[in-house]
Parts: sequence; structure tokens; C-alpha cells
Amino acid sequence: MTSQPKPGAVRAVSQTEFTLRVNGGEYPLRTDARVTLLDALRDRLGLTGTKKGCDQGTCGACTVHVDGKRILSCLTLAAQCDGREVTTIEGVGDESNLHPVQESFLKHDGFQCGYCTPGQIMSALALISEGRAGTPEEIREYMSGNICRCGAYQNIVAAIQEAAGHDAAL
Repeated sequence: MTSQPKPGAVRAVSQTEFTLRVNGGEYPLRTDARVTLLDALRDRLGLTGTKKGCDQGTCGACTVHVDGKRILSCLTLAAQCDGREVTTIEGVGDESNLHPVQESFLKHDGFQCGYCTPGQIMSALALISEGRAGTPEEIREYMSGNICRCGAYQNIVAAIQEAAGHDAAL
């Protein structure tokens, strides 16, 4: 007969040790094995540029790159990224040296409230590097995992087209 834990009993939580390589730095961590990459970035490393939106993988606000590929950090365990290269919006550019995609988002007003912007930019970078930034329809399809509640989609598409070296249609 298996004994059941008493109501209110504290359960032992499995801890794991690993190293996150984020934006060129290395960060040894010891955390609960269930901690998501999103929570490790925000709560343990203080990198709050990556946003927590739905926490269910449907809005794209938490998009980061792992080994050059875009992923949803809310659906990825931090320990799965042990030794892999993670890039967040903080690793893309800074105020004095913006990435061309960031400049294009500013130029085309590809944001309104700005909450989704880090995830949008991380997806746009991946989209361009994947060679999928051709027509506006193609851009919309490959950006469909990133939701903008303000509805700045037309400007986002124009920004991506320009950053990819295409004529931006407004």
C-alpha cells in the first residue's frame, strides 16, 4: 500500500545545476528542475526584456533564440539549455548601437504599447535569417506566432521588409 502525503505537506523539489550561456556570458544556476527558461532569464538573471505574456506558448512575447533558432522560452525548461547559446533582446543591440531590425521597427512604428516588441524583433531576426521575409503574406505567415494586441501588424510587416532589404509597402 502506497502512503499518500498529508494535506499541506511540503514536497521535496528536485534541484538541478547547469550553466546558461546568455548573450555571450556564462551563468551557473542551481534551480528547481521545472523552472522555465523565461523565469530563469527574468527572475534569476534579471533580463526582463523577454516578456511573460500568456505563459502557454500562444502569444510569442517570450521568444528568444537558442543556438540561433527561435523558441518560446515559456515552454522550454531552463535546464534544457545547459551549455547552449541563448540570445535575448538584450543581446541584439543597445541604445547607442541598435540592430537594423530594431532601427526599422522604430522607423516604421512597429510597436504601440511595446510589450510584444522584444518577441516580435526576435522572431523577425529569425525570419530574416531563415530567408522567409519575402512577400507581406509570407512574413505574416511566419510571424503568426507573435501576437500584437495593439494591432501594429502592418507596421511590423513593413519594418521586417525593410530590414530584410525589400521595399517596405505601407
